[in-house]
Amino acid sequence: MKSFFILILIVLAPLFSYCQGYVVEGIIKLEESKFSEHDAEIIIKNGKANSSLDQKGNFVITVADTNNCSFIVFSKGFESKEFLATNNDNEKLNIYLKRLATEIKEISIEENNSEFNFGRLKSVDGMAIYAGKKTELIEMNKATLNKATNNPRQIYGKVAGLNIWENDGAGIQLSIGGRGLNPSRVTNFNTRQNGYDISADALGYPESYYTPSAEAIERIEIVRGAASLQYGTQFGGFINFRLNDGPDTAKFELKSRQTAGSFGLFNSFNSIGGNYKKIKYYTFYQYKTGNGWRDNSDFDVHQWYGKLNYELNPKMTISVEHTFMSYLAQQAGGLTDRQFLNNPQQSFRERNWFQVSWNLSALKFNYIINSKISIDSRLFMLHAHRYAVGNLSSINRQDIPNTPRNLLKDEYLNWGIENRLLNRYQLFKKHHVFLVGMRYYMGNTDRKQGLGSRESGPDFGLSNENIPENSFYNFPSQNIAFFAENIFYLSDKFTLTPGARFEFIDTKSDGFYFERSFNLAGEVISERQINEARENQRQFMLFGLGLSYKPTVSTEIYSNLSQNYRSINFNDMRIINPSFDVDTNLMDESGYSFDIGIRGNFKELINYDVNFFYLGYNDRIGEVRKVDSVLFRPIRFRTNVSDSRSLGLESYVELSLSKLLGYEQAKHQVGIFVNFSYIDAVYINSEESAFEGNEVELAPPIIFRSGFNYSYKGFNGSLQYSYTAEHYSDATNAEFTSDAVNGLIFEYAVLDLSLGYEFKMLSFEAGINNLLNEIYFTRRAAGYPGPGIIPSDPRNFYFTLGLKL
Repeated sequence: MKSFFILILIVLAPLFSYCQGYVVEGIIKLEESKFSEHDAEIIIKNGKANSSLDQKGNFVITVADTNNCSFIVFSKGFESKEFLATNNDNEKLNIYLKRLATEIKEISIEENNSEFNFGRLKSVDGMAIYAGKKTELIEMNKATLNKATNNPRQIYGKVAGLNIWENDGAGIQLSIGGRGLNPSRVTNFNTRQNGYDISADALGYPESYYTPSAEAIERIEIVRGAASLQYGTQFGGFINFRLNDGPDTAKFELKSRQTAGSFGLFNSFNSIGGNYKKIKYYTFYQYKTGNGWRDNSDFDVHQWYGKLNYELNPKMTISVEHTFMSYLAQQAGGLTDRQFLNNPQQSFRERNWFQVSWNLSALKFNYIINSKISIDSRLFMLHAHRYAVGNLSSINRQDIPNTPRNLLKDEYLNWGIENRLLNRYQLFKKHHVFLVGMRYYMGNTDRKQGLGSRESGPDFGLSNENIPENSFYNFPSQNIAFFAENIFYLSDKFTLTPGARFEFIDTKSDGFYFERSFNLAGEVISERQINEARENQRQFMLFGLGLSYKPTVSTEIYSNLSQNYRSINFNDMRIINPSFDVDTNLMDESGYSFDIGIRGNFKELINYDVNFFYLGYNDRIGEVRKVDSVLFRPIRFRTNVSDSRSLGLESYVELSLSKLLGYEQAKHQVGIFVNFSYIDAVYINSEESAFEGNEVELAPPIIFRSGFNYSYKGFNGSLQYSYTAEHYSDATNAEFTSDAVNGLIFEYAVLDLSLGYEFKMLSFEAGINNLLNEIYFTRRAAGYPGPGIIPSDPRNFYFTLGLKL
């Protein structure tokens, strides 16, 4: 309780502070142009003040004393204007910048050929604080890549240290992890869309079976481990997909993109959006189908999204959003090492299918109370299911036709609400920013596991729906959290950002499973139904501290130390899998993340971010190899393996070669980037000597990516090289197993080429992924989509025709 009172003091202190100074707010609009496509700047000319500017042109100027302050608004290609900031809380400035007539043509070229599509989040961005944190920002509308298949190598090519799993060539599911954390369906990140959760169950099953279409994404925001205070306690951090919002000025806009590619790929993406008076709308529909490279890899994907935003008054907006996604995919299963070497295209599972349906709704409310205080509220709900049917036995065992298949059925019904208050206030003649929030979340998962049909098609009916042969559980969960962070501006160059989070977690399970005994021939000799009801309540505090020092306008030295926590839930503890078992005494995991680095953007010539990190992880859950005590068969056993520590270097540097050579106004734009990471991740303080000093699984010691970008008028091109070093797939550091579930993941290098051309309302894109036809794999699976080695796609082509009206 002492820690909780500390949080209350942090929350209340800024709300009662008062001193001299005032705040001026307003909005900047650009003639015949969308503000988010330009770099604008507010320059303080006279007076002591600080300013912040968001992606939509909204700005806040905090003046340190009672005197008036003059400032200049500047955006390249537009007329600059000077204004006087006065102490008037009721006044909101509307600033309109006209284009410079002599630069209209040149600016149009720059809009379509921006060299840097990668950067970092602002210290205060919208209703969030990112000061002193390791952050990354990917601007998708400026990227040249294969968006039709959500190619993660290209999308996240500039994000240092990410280990990427390639489950399928269509990009249906995203699997990325950093700093030695499991990439599976982004499970170690708090994953959001437009600021609200999209995972199956944020507490008990934080895996994301839904990934937004890359063609609909405006930007991707990433915060590493320090996100634990604002967005949840995960070690990996936070990923937010901010979808396109539609045009700011046009009443109607239509975009259509049709893509054809290798292995029968066809993708159709169509969107409309507009802005009429106080209403802004945007919607898209995507259909994607293909045969896949390997046998038994067909897929069909449908995705729809709609958003309606209404401005109640200049200070108050409300919006409603809904996302629907449905897909059916045949899964080719895994391969043993020998099978992979002989023919990675072959498949020994033709009866494995996977079906997902996702319905995600959100209601958002934003209110600017006055020039200093804003509040934001997000109510969201998920109604979804995931069905998987097939043969999960070892891949070196034949799937016998006309035999019952394993069937897993999950139903998810979750909802939550998150409220935030942002307060800009004055203290000791310095301006500061305070954020406080609360979150309530209620999750409910129904999980059935039993025998499915004997057929070969996508039949997801259990042979006994009421009493399935393996298990039937209900997993309700409840989470209440309070969080607060404060940016203290100790000087014009140095900021201190402390934060705290209080968590209450309540997880329950209620259901039954069957316990069976087998003879040496594998036949059941006895069985009994075991009913089970459990509850686990815990509450705790997390703390963090961020530092930022800016010796120059374009350079920042940052550091952050934050605690992390990962709760386990009973909903993943009763999976019956012939090659997989789970420790019934799993414990929650805890630890901390530390970052220190330097970043900047020097005159649009060089963009860089280099940092050192340390991740301390207690009671780490992992998978080890053991022998079944009855049938003496090898299985993977999931348990609290040991503590671990991961440390390393992450670096990203991008250089504008055209500006380096002095061609700042050149029509030819040339750039190159390098992304290098090194990680040393080992197990420590292990009770079992077999694990002590072992390398942490799924932690490639070196990940290197480099790319070359070129643009000329309407033409864009990119060439990217990606290298991932050899690493282990389990905590025992097994190099080879007969069933291929454990073993080495060998080093691989892949080259991707993408080209694009825009002509008036038309656009043309084409590319070759895996240009050098590397034969490789990125993961070994214990269950779906395996078990065994999951081969990645060889060389493949795509072509996209786009239309914009």
